[in-house]
Amino acid sequence: MTSSSLAVRELPIFPLPEVVLFPGRPLPLHIFEFRYRMMMNTILEGDRRFGVVMVNPVDGEIAKVGACAELMRFQRLPDDRMKVLTMGQQRFRVLEYVREKPYRVGLVEWLEDKPTSENLHPLGNEVGKLLQDVVRLSAKLTDQKIELPDDLPELPVELSYWVAGNLYGVAAEQQGLLEMQDTKGRLEREVEILTSTRNHLAARTALKDVLK
Repeated sequence: MTSSSLAVRELPIFPLPEVVLFPGRPLPLHIFEFRYRMMMNTILEGDRRFGVVMVNPVDGEIAKVGACAELMRFQRLPDDRMKVLTMGQQRFRVLEYVREKPYRVGLVEWLEDKPTSENLHPLGNEVGKLLQDVVRLSAKLTDQKIELPDDLPELPVELSYWVAGNLYGVAAEQQGLLEMQDTKGRLEREVEILTSTRNHLAARTALKDVLK
């Protein structure tokens, strides 16, 4: 999306180490720092939205692209601490910071995937089948009942966000997926990740069967 007076707004920014939020994905938070307690109290008086951006734990660099979080529920704890449940909304790019203290406020522009006339459902179906393989092998390997949710997204772009949001321990990879503005490219990368994961799990499962 190009910058315009309609697409640009100021947004309170909440940097989090190795946390990448995607549209449609829930994010529970425990708010204890004073500056972010102030932020939550302020946004509760407005539209209940703030931006979540990843902080690289190695160099402390704050990502330029993040996702807007909408505060859905909250619980006040002693000392004005809060437990909140947020839901990921639109993605954004930080153009500049208009304030640094007591918390960051950024001027952001909203981001959307580029429109395409290509039918991406076959690619989405491939991702879905790979997910099923990964879940089946994970369940066999751990002797646990693991199932995909019944409400797995069907639309390719929403599915791509769901898969990216459920990757664990690979925040840098997730950040790359978040920054993509090409649904096809995001799904293709997820096919690569899921294929590698499936092959790894299949090898471990085969080894487990041999050692029984």
